[in-house]
Amino acid sequence: MAQGEDFPLSRVPQNARYGWVSVAVMRFGQLSALSQFLLGATLGYGMSFWSAFWALTLGAVVLEIVSIVVGIAGQREGLSTSLLARWSGFGRYGSAVVGLVIAVGLVGWFGIQNAVFAQGLVQLIGILPEWLWSIIAGVAVIIIVTYGFLSMGWTAYIAVPLFLLLAAWSTISGLSHHHLHHLITMAPPGHLLSLAQGTTLVAGGFIIGAVITPDMTRFNRNPQDVIKQTIVGITLGEYVIGLVGVLLAHAVRSENVVHIIYSTSGLLGTIILITATLKINDWNLYSSSLGIVNLMDTVFGFKISRISTTWIIGGLGTFLAAIGILQHFIGFLTVLGVTIPPISGIMLSDYWILKRHRHILDVTRAQGALPRSVEGGNWPMVVSWIAASLIGYFVPWGIGSINALISAIVLYALLVKISPRSIKNPTLAGESL
Repeated sequence: MAQGEDFPLSRVPQNARYGWVSVAVMRFGQLSALSQFLLGATLGYGMSFWSAFWALTLGAVVLEIVSIVVGIAGQREGLSTSLLARWSGFGRYGSAVVGLVIAVGLVGWFGIQNAVFAQGLVQLIGILPEWLWSIIAGVAVIIIVTYGFLSMGWTAYIAVPLFLLLAAWSTISGLSHHHLHHLITMAPPGHLLSLAQGTTLVAGGFIIGAVITPDMTRFNRNPQDVIKQTIVGITLGEYVIGLVGVLLAHAVRSENVVHIIYSTSGLLGTIILITATLKINDWNLYSSSLGIVNLMDTVFGFKISRISTTWIIGGLGTFLAAIGILQHFIGFLTVLGVTIPPISGIMLSDYWILKRHRHILDVTRAQGALPRSVEGGNWPMVVSWIAASLIGYFVPWGIGSINALISAIVLYALLVKISPRSIKNPTLAGESL
C-alpha cells in the first residue's frame, strides 16, 4: 500500500484487502515484543509459575473474545475503530472520545517502551543521556509509521523472527543453569500478586490492542481470516513470550527486563530486544494517530494530516518517557484493564445485539460509502462506560477486566431498551456528516 492510502476517514475497498497471514504476523508482532516480555517478567516477579499461567490464560480469553467480536465488525464494514465506533453505540462525539482515550493509552505505551529502550542503551553504551536515546527511538518509529501499513508490515517481518530467536536464546541461556522443576514450583521472588490482579494486568497489557483490532482487520478479506489471525497471534504471543518472561524473572529474581536479557543473552541479545521495541511502537503511533485524526474531524470539523499527527504524538510519548512513566507500569495497566474493556462491550452490544445501525451500514457498505448521518451521542453509552469502569476497578470479587466488559454489555443493552424511541432508532435523530 502506498503512502497516503491508509483510508483513515473512509471504508477500505476490497481491492486493498490482505490475506490473514500478513496481518497475523503483525498481530503476533504486537505481542512478541518488549511490552509482553515486560508483562511476563512482572507476573513472574509477583506470582508462581502456574498462577501466572492461569492469569495469562484468562487474560488471553478476554482479549481474544474482544478482538474477534470487534475485529469481524471492522472487517465487515471496512472501517477503522474510530469510524466503526460512530455507528456502534458511541455516535459522533462519543467516538471522538474513544479515539482520544485510545490515543492517550497508546501514547502511554509508547512512552513506557521508549523508556525501556533508553534505559537499555544507557546501561549498554552510556555515551548519551537517557532522554536523548528516547528521542532517537521515537524518530525511528515515526519514520516507519510515516510510510503507512505496508512499511509496518515489513518491519514486523524483520523484527518478529529476530525477537523469537532472542526469546529462544534467552530461554536456553538463562535456564541452562537452573532446574526447570525448581523454577516452576518456586515461590515468587517479589511482592505477591493475586490471580485477579494478574489477569487484569494481562488484559490491560493488550486491551487497547484488542479494542483497536478493526484498524487491522478492516484490511482482511473475510471473518475467517480475523479468527485465525487472532487465535494464532494472541495465543502464541501470550504463552510463548509471557511464560518465557515468567521463567526468566524466577531465574534471575528480577523484573528488570534489560537486566534479565543482558544477564542471559549479553550485548547482542539486548540489541535485538531494543530493535523489537521499534516494531511494536509503530502500531502504538499508527492507531493513536487515527484516533486523533477522527477526533479533530468530528469535534472541530477540519481534517489534519495523519503524518503530522504522528510526529506530534511521537514527541509527546518521548516526553513521557523522559519524565519517568515506566515507574507507574502496574498502575497504568490496571487502569487500562478496567476502563478500556467497556468500550468493546458497548460496541459489541450495539453492533451485534441491538443492531441499531446495521441496516444503514449494510446499505452504504454496498455503495462503498459512509452513512450520511450519525447520532451525536447517547446517554446509555455514557452511563454504561462510567459505571462499568467503576465496577471493574472497585468491585473486590472476580476479575476486574471481565467484570467491566460484561457490565458494559448488559448495562448498555438494558438502558437502550428503556430509552426513548429516538435512541432505540438513532436514524430519527441523526446529524448530517
